[in-house]
Amino acid sequence: MHNKIFPPTAKRVQMSTDCSANNDIRNCTVNSIQIHKDASAELQNKRICELDHEWDVERVLGTSAGALVLLTSLLGLRRSKMFLLTGVVGFFMLQHAIQGCCPPLALLRKMGVRTAEEIFQEKTALKLARGDFDAKPTDAAEMLKAAEK
Repeated sequence: MHNKIFPPTAKRVQMSTDCSANNDIRNCTVNSIQIHKDASAELQNKRICELDHEWDVERVLGTSAGALVLLTSLLGLRRSKMFLLTGVVGFFMLQHAIQGCCPPLALLRKMGVRTAEEIFQEKTALKLARGDFDAKPTDAAEMLKAAEK
């Protein structure tokens, strides 16, 4: 019961995401690794740089929530009922912080927004392909599996 209320931080989003969305995200990651694993070092470096700038689900949720709170607070100056939306956004953010899930999360995950850990795993797999580490699996799925360890 304790793990359902407070799941591990690194896996809480994946644990509260639909399995098909998790699988779709993983398959997209494997495809990206497959495309870039035998590419030139320049293209691998470019992809790693893109990954450094990719927004993870925490950043998307935090930015969206902050923007909604700011907007509803401004609108609330004229109409007091708008402050209800501010409370709903606050509740969603609290729920996400504690449990790793909230209603907008399902939509974001279906859209392919990844966690920081998932982005890091792709970067690590590409660094494996680039030769940054001693081990060098050749298959994209094997590379991702090595990065997940």
